[in-house]
Amino acid sequence: MAGASKTLHLPNPLPLDGGGSLADAVIAYETYGELNADRSNAILLCHALTGDQYVASPHPVTGKPGWWERMVGPGKPIDTDRYHVICANVIGSCMGSSGPASEASDGKPYAMRFPVITVRDMVRGLVALLDELEIETLHAVVGGSMGGMQALSLAANWPERAARVLVIASTSRHSAQNIAFHELGRQAVMADPNWRQGDYYDAEDQPDAGLAVARMAAHITYLSEEALTEKFGRNLQDREAKSFGFDADFQVESYLRYQGSGFTQRFDANSYLYITRAMDYFDLAEEHGGKLADAFAGTAARFCLVSFDSDWLYPTSESRHVVRALNAAGAAVSFVELSAPHGHDSFLLDVPALDRVVKGFIQ
Repeated sequence: MAGASKTLHLPNPLPLDGGGSLADAVIAYETYGELNADRSNAILLCHALTGDQYVASPHPVTGKPGWWERMVGPGKPIDTDRYHVICANVIGSCMGSSGPASEASDGKPYAMRFPVITVRDMVRGLVALLDELEIETLHAVVGGSMGGMQALSLAANWPERAARVLVIASTSRHSAQNIAFHELGRQAVMADPNWRQGDYYDAEDQPDAGLAVARMAAHITYLSEEALTEKFGRNLQDREAKSFGFDADFQVESYLRYQGSGFTQRFDANSYLYITRAMDYFDLAEEHGGKLADAFAGTAARFCLVSFDSDWLYPTSESRHVVRALNAAGAAVSFVELSAPHGHDSFLLDVPALDRVVKGFIQ
């Protein structure tokens, strides 16, 4: 499924939190803008669950613009005339980096033989990429949602690698509700008869139905009730009366079905299982003796956390929890809650106030 991004074969096995290591790991990545002479203007962008390295270039499968094209580019808040921007596909994903669809040593796809990974494992892969690119200290690491988890993990575990840490619409650990929604999605995938215990790569029929349902359920969590009501309400889809059947009578039903079917064209079902599990395992305090402030002890980085008032997936209280821990650790931190009607997806959409925060913080 990979496009024309750059690929790096890691020279050493990648250690994993679950034990053992991943040999011959590959990281697929894109870069934008020029690296300056002293290699001090690099910004690492970390993508969310269903994102990839195509942050500001057309997606090779869908042809759609990059997921943060409005934010990254010449003269934009993350200005590629000034900064060298790096975005890599995380380990476990399906756009060129090593994941369940990758070829194992026996020449067959790993499928469910791929090791279970964590967010910290993903960041180990990103740090290995920075090492190969000979970038010692990032000007900034930036991420939203799961990308924010990666940014926090980098700051906690490799504190010398980033001078600025910008975390948007994220959390330091997954709540029971977060885990519950992910489990719903995983069960939808695994209940699809075409999943075949993960060994579907050579089959004609893929577990698209299960993956589509998983995407539909997750997509609801990315939106707000206000956004759904404003966009769809109870409007009917291409009809004047209810069908008294189970077609997509309502516009919101049709929209979710479209989101689900489109997602299956660009994402691997097994990758969805692995990445959601990594997010569920994420608990930065647990990694550092049970106290979140200890994760940031002695850090010299500057932090900025951004939340949205309509985000119920990672509400403002989650960002405040991290801010309090950073304050306790004596870190330099700023925090802002932005008003936007779009829910969790606000960080991807047109919110001019976010543009100003991003531009102001990374300068």
